[in-house]
Amino acid sequence: MIRTKRVYEPAEPEDGVRFLVERLWPRGMRKDSLRMEAWLKEAAPSDGLRRWFGHDPAKWAEFRDRYFAELDGKAEALLPIVAAAARGNVTLLYSAHDTEHNNAEALKKYLTEGPEESRRAAQPQTKGLGPLQ
Repeated sequence: MIRTKRVYEPAEPEDGVRFLVERLWPRGMRKDSLRMEAWLKEAAPSDGLRRWFGHDPAKWAEFRDRYFAELDGKAEALLPIVAAAARGNVTLLYSAHDTEHNNAEALKKYLTEGPEESRRAAQPQTKGLGPLQ
């Protein structure tokens, strides 16, 4: 099972293997205080995509589409998550305040539903948001 959790919440045994899937280190978090297997920066959205999204829920569907396109070219970066999930529980750690519209939730959907199914679910809502800037 793959789940998501804010880095600021305490680690629990049912979390299983924990991976930080953020491009930047979480604010106010000491590196020695975060229990995790690895920091997978390459599994996070690119800096340009992260900045464009800006945690704006109105851009969520387009963000997911663009993030999934990035993930299509990063299969190697996802291998630690896939391997750990084959053995047991995995928790994707994120730092955003929004528990629904964050890259860990998008990554979970990509990994659990597959890229094509995830894209189909997002398609009706992806119009008119323009290119990355």
